[in-house]
Amino acid sequence: MDTEAFPELNLIIALLGGLVLVLGLFSQRLNASPFPPVLIALASGIIIGPHALGLLDLADLAARSSIIEYAARLTLAIGLFGVALRIGAEYPRRHWRDVAVLVGLGMPIMWFVSSTLVYLILDLPLWMSVLIGAIITPTDPIASTPIVTGKLSESIIPERMRHAISSESGANDGLAYLFVLLPILVMTRSTGDALSHWITRTLMWEVVTATLIGIVIGLVAAKLLQFSEKRDLIAPEWRLIYTVSLALLTAGLGRIIGTDEVVLVFAAGIAFTQLLTTEEREEEDLGQEAVNRFFSVPIFALFGMAIPWEGWRALGWSGLLLAVAIMFLRRLPAILLLRPLLRGVHGAKEALFIGWFGPIAVAAMYYSSLAEHRLGETIVWDVVSLVIFASVLSHGLTADPFTRLFGRSIATAPAPEQTTTYTVQASATERGRTGRRSR
Repeated sequence: MDTEAFPELNLIIALLGGLVLVLGLFSQRLNASPFPPVLIALASGIIIGPHALGLLDLADLAARSSIIEYAARLTLAIGLFGVALRIGAEYPRRHWRDVAVLVGLGMPIMWFVSSTLVYLILDLPLWMSVLIGAIITPTDPIASTPIVTGKLSESIIPERMRHAISSESGANDGLAYLFVLLPILVMTRSTGDALSHWITRTLMWEVVTATLIGIVIGLVAAKLLQFSEKRDLIAPEWRLIYTVSLALLTAGLGRIIGTDEVVLVFAAGIAFTQLLTTEEREEEDLGQEAVNRFFSVPIFALFGMAIPWEGWRALGWSGLLLAVAIMFLRRLPAILLLRPLLRGVHGAKEALFIGWFGPIAVAAMYYSSLAEHRLGETIVWDVVSLVIFASVLSHGLTADPFTRLFGRSIATAPAPEQTTTYTVQASATERGRTGRRSR
């Protein structure tokens, strides 16, 4: 991607850099605001776009889909490694059954429900509906960050609930590749060839092998870091960007060798954290969190610029009905159904909270751009972008009030000692982070 192929690239870089700069100047106010930065970035992108100030127009299919895909890849790589650092080594070991249920059972249910809703409401061909359903299935790790981090969330939401959302979003973002590629292959190949390719290439190489390669890279990177630290070879400022560099390395390598880079990055992140102490992981998390903030703002601003308003109008009331149906039926019933199998989800209130907060965002941008390149069908972006917009808006606006509502509900529950324990633990975590920052 260069300035000759995309003459507006320099303007995009300048505007996005300026947006991050301005939001950073008011970041303390934003942290206390009920409006997360991603919503402000989205609104800014709409204002910059062709239907407001008209400073940028990403409507051209090649330019728009390529820019969104590249930006989403980088954002996902950084975000997924941040998720791995956030949940640490203990949660996957102790709660692997919950993650397995959420991904192994919850994800197929959400795929089926989403695909069925698209098919029934929009009356699209079956396999196109299955494709769009697969794209909007995974929970997004970037959009879910404001829900599981910050003083408010950490003081109210139990750590096991926050880690459940984070770990699920990391795992199913990568595994969604299997669900997305299957309908693409069926629509572009014969049935026998599509299934053969999906099993031998997509499943065995692009997902399974990518997972193994990611684990090896993560373990080796952790050992190398420990080796360097013991001999005082790595400077503190370089240590802060170590995991960011590792995330970019694995993302680039995944694309070079033709595997699912999303799976590779998350596997590397999970393996990397297994060899770190809690203090080391939290120190790495500081640098990762800062870079994650930098990437998350531009991608939502780009999305705001690339909204296909004419495509949304063509969908009409059916598009609006689909967006509402997806928000309420895609995830919430699945979590309530699976609640008896989720040991880390205690009661209906927790199930409702986790069931509601499964945002659709950057991963869907990435997979829809990928599908668009393979099929050349703009309907994919029209439908997926509408659902993304509905999710970012609804989950962004409800994150603060629903978190407070959940806090009030558990404060009046019959077992206050459990709630107090969560709050004390979360407060201790926050004090630890504050102490590290002050040092």
